[in-house]
Amino acid sequence: MQDIEYERYEKIGNWDFSDIKYTVEQDSNWDFYKEISKYSKPNSLILDLGTGGGEKTLEKMPDARMIIATDFSPKMIETANINKKNYPNKNIKFVTMNNLKMTFPNNLFDIVTARHTAIDAAQIYNCLSDNGVLIVEGVDKYDCWGLKKLFNRGQGFNDSISISQKDYNDIKDAGFSEIDMQEIIQYEYYKTEDDLLALLFKTPILDDFSELHISNNIHRDRIEKELFNKYVAEHSTDKGIELKRILYGIVAKK
Repeated sequence: MQDIEYERYEKIGNWDFSDIKYTVEQDSNWDFYKEISKYSKPNSLILDLGTGGGEKTLEKMPDARMIIATDFSPKMIETANINKKNYPNKNIKFVTMNNLKMTFPNNLFDIVTARHTAIDAAQIYNCLSDNGVLIVEGVDKYDCWGLKKLFNRGQGFNDSISISQKDYNDIKDAGFSEIDMQEIIQYEYYKTEDDLLALLFKTPILDDFSELHISNNIHRDRIEKELFNKYVAEHSTDKGIELKRILYGIVAKK
């Protein structure tokens, strides 16, 4: 699975969604970057896992002594270093690294952050200092559930437990002493069909959706297009094409 994701992100080369036109209405108060700011201090050493092209890390991370931001895609890190030129005062170092094969010394970081990426809770526990904090935002099993049910597949679709519960269990088993998990519900409204398509091409919400649309399998492409049109017809509103997102946030203290 990770090999497939690696190929996807190497092709994409960035994690910038600014060209996709949509609005967001959130039912939850939990905010990933506000949680980071709550625990961060000017002398904090922060590890940011799965930074992608660094867009969010550069724009929203609080100032700290040092932020080391990693991604397993060299192309993403290349993009991040290009983006960094627009933030000359940000003390951030971008590094290519696999989240599941971390190479940092024990007890090094004050805060580890992970947004929409796989984690190894035991490795994170080891590299956190005493009283260190792990902050996670993830995409849960029931995210975009109406879309996934229509296509009969998608991220976490066939998992026996939710992604949030798996992360919670792994974090608890790793030895974290305090764990708080919050459900995050938000509604996204995409201005046009092309905007929604751009999201599906760029993310793993429907697994191989983007690969099908660049294939020569006309029959499968036709079925995909029919299903997509059905979703659009059923979820078009005055605000745009609605997509219900189910995320989760976790704050865990060592």
